[in-house]
Amino acid sequence: MDWTPTEMMVVASARQLAGEKVCFVGVGPPNIACNLARRTVSPDLQLVYEAGVFGARPARLPLSIGDPTLATGSDAIHGMFELFAFYLQGGLIDVGFLGASQIDRRGNINTTVIGDYDQPKVRLPGSGGACEIAINAGKVFVIMPQTRRSFVERVDFTTSPGHLDGRRPEGWIGAGPTVVVTNLGVYGFDDAGEMELRSLHPSVTLEQVREQTTWELKVSENLTETPPPTEEELRLIREELDPEGTPTR
Repeated sequence: MDWTPTEMMVVASARQLAGEKVCFVGVGPPNIACNLARRTVSPDLQLVYEAGVFGARPARLPLSIGDPTLATGSDAIHGMFELFAFYLQGGLIDVGFLGASQIDRRGNINTTVIGDYDQPKVRLPGSGGACEIAINAGKVFVIMPQTRRSFVERVDFTTSPGHLDGRRPEGWIGAGPTVVVTNLGVYGFDDAGEMELRSLHPSVTLEQVREQTTWELKVSENLTETPPPTEEELRLIREELDPEGTPTR
């Protein structure tokens, strides 16, 4: 292959944003995917960052949600309170794009601890605004590497709720996770809120996916193969978004 599994994951994630209007962007791989989408399938996509920036047009990949490049050319800069209270909780965010350290079959996300909360094996970055995004964004997309340690039967800590045990509480604005993209494939969710494999990346087998999943995975009857990255998508990643290749190569 002429691309890495991470590049395939980023490209497949970016394509999911075709037709979307307003996206709340998380740091890390979601950052690359959303900025790639704005350069390809969704040029009018409004990128929203937790620090208070709406309509960001970063000239380079921002290093964090507080990177000054987010302010250049943006439509508006608010305080975090205004962004969360009036945009996110006001129902104005179409997609929240999140990363995860663990995820379960219902799309519940852990970015807090691995192991027991009081005596964890690993202390993770935590929630930031991810919990609020997971509850209030119109829908949630997730991008993450897939291993048996990340695709777990039950998350060690529910940082950002998905479909919980199959049903989201009344009063929550958002529909919850609708798409999960990994280095192996693309997943959706059925009517019961359970994850379902819908597309395999090139050269990935169903057996490989099942080996890296700790529950009995649902597979779509219309399982397809993810189209490979185009030359232009790879050029944008390698020359504009991640020239040093730190996250993607």
